[in-house]
Amino acid sequence: MTVRRVVPNVRSEAMRENREFYGLLGLEEVMNLGWVMTLASPTNPTAQIGVMTDDRTGPVVADLSIEVDDVDAAYAAMRDSGAEIVHPLRDEEWGVRRFFVRDPNGRVINVLTHLG
Repeated sequence: MTVRRVVPNVRSEAMRENREFYGLLGLEEVMNLGWVMTLASPTNPTAQIGVMTDDRTGPVVADLSIEVDDVDAAYAAMRDSGAEIVHPLRDEEWGVRRFFVRDPNGRVINVLTHLG
């Protein structure tokens, strides 16, 4: 399995303010669904941060997102290890296949791959 990127997620009601703040550090908005926004470096697009008001298709705002090339294999590995699955593997209407798992520190990790 290959990791494509790791993205910290910040829960916030201040979307515009976050876009402006992180813009001062060189990040630009690359995706905005209203409830989730991705800011990325224009010179290193895998350097990203996610800002979310809530998660419209998941039970909580995950602390971290890890994009992998084979989310089904990642799900099977986590399930077989006995890790707590917080949100089952499924295709989301906004173009990702994902699941949430709790890490040993209690953090919720969003493991995903983009569809299509």
